[in-house]
Amino acid sequence: MEELLILTRGGTFGCAVRHLCTISTVSLPYWPLHFSDTDALFGKSFPVRRIRRVKKQSICNMAKYEGNAVKSDVNSGNMLFEPILEEGIFRFDCSANDRTSGFPSLSFINSTDRDTPIMSHKLPSFIPSFECVHGQQIVNMKLPSGTSFYGTGEVSGQLERTGKRVFTWNTDAWGYGSGTTSLYQSHPWVLAVLPTGEAIGFLADTTRRCEIDLRKESTIQFLAPYSYPVITFGPFPSPTDVLISLSHAIGTVFMPPKWSLGYHQCRWSYDSDARVREIAKTFREKGIPCDVIWMDIDYMDGFRCFTFDKNRFPDAKTLVKDLHKDGFKAIWMLDPGIKHEGGYFVCDSGFENDVWILKADGKPFVGEVWPGPCVFPDFTQSKTRSWWAHLVKEFVSNGVDGIWNDMNEPAVFKSVTKTMPESNIHRGDIEYGGSQNHAYYHNVYGMLMARSTYEGMKLACENKRPFVLTRAGFIGSQRFAATWTGDNLSNWEHLHMSISMVLQLGLSGQPLSGPDIGGFAGNATPKLFARWMGVGSLFPFCRGHTETDTLDHEPWSFGEECEEVCRLALRRRYRLIPHIYTLFYMASTTGTPVAAPTFFADPTDPILRTLETSFLLGPLLVYASTMPDLKLDEHVLPTGIWLTFDFDDSHPELPLLYLKGGSIIPLGPPHQHVGEASGKDDLTLLVALDDHGKAEGLLFEDDGDGYEYFHGGYLLTYYAAELQSSVVTVRISKSEGSWERPIRRLHVQLLLGGGSMIDAWGIDGEILQITMPSGNEVSRLISVSEKQYRTRIENAKQVPDVEKVSGQKGIELSMTPIELKSGDWILKVVPWVGGRIFSMVHLPSGTQWLHSRVEINGYEEFSGVDYRSAGCSEEYIVTERNLEQAGQEESLKLESDIGGGLVLQRHIYIPKGNSRVFRIESSILARKVGAGSGGFSRLVCLRVHPMFSLLHPTNSFVSFVSINGSEHEVWPESGEQLFEGDLRPNGEWMLADKSLGLGLVNRFNIKEVYKCLVHWGTGTVNLELWSEERPVSKQSPLRVSHEYEVREI
Repeated sequence: MEELLILTRGGTFGCAVRHLCTISTVSLPYWPLHFSDTDALFGKSFPVRRIRRVKKQSICNMAKYEGNAVKSDVNSGNMLFEPILEEGIFRFDCSANDRTSGFPSLSFINSTDRDTPIMSHKLPSFIPSFECVHGQQIVNMKLPSGTSFYGTGEVSGQLERTGKRVFTWNTDAWGYGSGTTSLYQSHPWVLAVLPTGEAIGFLADTTRRCEIDLRKESTIQFLAPYSYPVITFGPFPSPTDVLISLSHAIGTVFMPPKWSLGYHQCRWSYDSDARVREIAKTFREKGIPCDVIWMDIDYMDGFRCFTFDKNRFPDAKTLVKDLHKDGFKAIWMLDPGIKHEGGYFVCDSGFENDVWILKADGKPFVGEVWPGPCVFPDFTQSKTRSWWAHLVKEFVSNGVDGIWNDMNEPAVFKSVTKTMPESNIHRGDIEYGGSQNHAYYHNVYGMLMARSTYEGMKLACENKRPFVLTRAGFIGSQRFAATWTGDNLSNWEHLHMSISMVLQLGLSGQPLSGPDIGGFAGNATPKLFARWMGVGSLFPFCRGHTETDTLDHEPWSFGEECEEVCRLALRRRYRLIPHIYTLFYMASTTGTPVAAPTFFADPTDPILRTLETSFLLGPLLVYASTMPDLKLDEHVLPTGIWLTFDFDDSHPELPLLYLKGGSIIPLGPPHQHVGEASGKDDLTLLVALDDHGKAEGLLFEDDGDGYEYFHGGYLLTYYAAELQSSVVTVRISKSEGSWERPIRRLHVQLLLGGGSMIDAWGIDGEILQITMPSGNEVSRLISVSEKQYRTRIENAKQVPDVEKVSGQKGIELSMTPIELKSGDWILKVVPWVGGRIFSMVHLPSGTQWLHSRVEINGYEEFSGVDYRSAGCSEEYIVTERNLEQAGQEESLKLESDIGGGLVLQRHIYIPKGNSRVFRIESSILARKVGAGSGGFSRLVCLRVHPMFSLLHPTNSFVSFVSINGSEHEVWPESGEQLFEGDLRPNGEWMLADKSLGLGLVNRFNIKEVYKCLVHWGTGTVNLELWSEERPVSKQSPLRVSHEYEVREI
């Protein structure tokens, strides 16, 4: 037991410190503190009545956790704090009881670090306040006006997070949009950059569902089940300092094997070893660099993990052996869902070892995933992690180079929540929190699976670094696995978001990430794919991937022009791999970011804080265009010297590259795969001098795999350049490690500006001197370089823009997503596929209500009682578009020919006098119904079919009062329900979310609506309105008029 001195001032401990906290914005620490400090802090003395000794309980002494921390007798106030881990890190709790009875940390490398105070005289600059209401702990941090927010982990949408709200609840979020509030990973973390450029980080250290609310300017609010501590890091001089400090708590990224920094090619699925060989052969024939080919779920025998389909992948060992000969690695998928089937060795072994997650009644939980009924390993138990690790060890013996953990939120089919019941039981290790329900362990399930997989790969070969990719994760997952941004869409919005998403993950401690290049869901166009490869080739993790039933998405799949852009982009990446590998060495040893927002170059510049089309790789600035129309000539650079360069490869579809003055970065040859590299390769140093004529940089080298670098088996070289008397001297200023320097040529490229450079050659390790040309000669070189650049751009083969469609005006307009924005709403409509509304964001709450992607779901309308009958997928013509700024209401009219002389017409508008609502008036009209039918059409029904997302499925329901006066609450467990006659809602029903405290109200004309249908899906609900079913004529159309509004409940 450890004893702490606690200073109190009469009354209860919590009240004493809360009273002191109200005296000043800087609080009095309660351990340790000399009495003289109080006078300096408050400018006056006060009587100290007693000193109390409190025994600090260590994690190892805690008994089995019961799932609920001891309840505080305090309902609100300022939080108590103590310094932990190192200078500048503080832990805040609601009360002393909460500190001693709280759950262990699953984010910290060592939970006891969070629970052990240290000696420190530094005081926190900001004191969070708290309120405990109905079992929820609400924590607020008010920061100076002008503070910018980042982090919050894997999130879509904007880079700067002010105005956003997210929920940490790992969710299978296929087809997510910019307003989706829960994705695959949970990082209850906010990085705040103060107006001064200083930064501070806030971690709500809870595994449970947590709301991070940043909608109020310069204010952070955490809301999660009681109780949890808040850990603050800083303020420190820069955001980088905060990330370094955070890494001391949650760990750094694992050091990836060098081959994993090459290009990865994947799809769902390369369905046979013959197709895999064909893909590998084509890469080499076309001279497009690539290191890895991925096997999705279809390599398995009936989706059974740790098996191979005997017909399509009859000899995995030989396949991998042949891939290795051609310089490729192979990565294979493993999901957590194990087919519940006797005779299947993994299932039988799991039951023998008692490793499954249990239902509340103590029986193994069975949920449906790809193989059908499945049981799920309980990775919260050490025996389960060991069991899984040994399965992985045997699996790796087939030649497996890396493992892909998918579906590990965990995702469960045919469940409204998309996951298993929160009442399921995990029999966790005591250091994790002991036996708890799934609500406690849900967010860390994916991380613990990734850890088990990582440890299994280490068991298989101690001399190789594991490579694991995980879809689900928690803050701290970077210690075990890389990640990607999930099932994104093949559109320009997702290309644009991919930069911010990668950066946010890096700002949350996970630097090894990237998107599915080209988009997972849907078909990319040549221009979209080329542009995405241009920027994606410079992300820390670089992989192309697409889903089943899409077109091929390999680099050569979109024509010769796109193929050439992909070749150029990937050759760039391979030239930069020495630099990227060095960045990962620094990230794994010090916690610095790999890819960082542009504002890291100058955190004091507010203009840089919202830039979303550029990012830094160390001192290298990447500037991309993420919209169809190129505008690379319109961009902002940080203050200082930034010199542009290329590799004689400039192309309109590729990003611009700048090197910061004062920097040196290492480059290598553009190999076809990392394994081609040799220590004898020419080493290139790209040099940009600063205002003082100096530059410096790093190069880390080792075997590219294994752990010899832990024991000195590496070479870390510090290069320096300095201009004196018109001569630039390049030398080694310092080196570390026991590796002998290879005998190789050194190629120095000294940037002058405008893309021009001076080339000089020497021997690495020897001093190289470069004579600077005269000012006139420099001007001439810059002029020549700029002219060459313009010539390359003008002569580049343009990637075809197949999205432009000639024809009548309506069709041309319909090929661009249309945005309606006014008052409380932003709607996005895609006329060319069903006229669907695929985005429906309520601005005041920041809530995206629709579950959609461009080509399916969202708000649809059908022309019959049959699901997806005519009208849901046809092309619509825009017939009228009115803009609010033109003095009219924001509105859109569109229509589609649904056959038989019928037209489905839709008018979507936001009334100018009531911008809280938006309205939809839809009709089925008879345009060309023949006289032979008496002027009447076929039997039709106007069926309005919106699909709404459930952010909190277990706390969402549909409520209404029916025509007969009866009150209804329809919950997900009720399945599908149809309301007719007097049971119909009396012109209004509401989708309510109790967690949000919001309801989406749908009002409609009861004279036009004959049936109302509620259908609960997996994380979704449909609230359908049906007209009567009858033929229509020109005089008797069918109509449904309705509107939506968000209301507080």
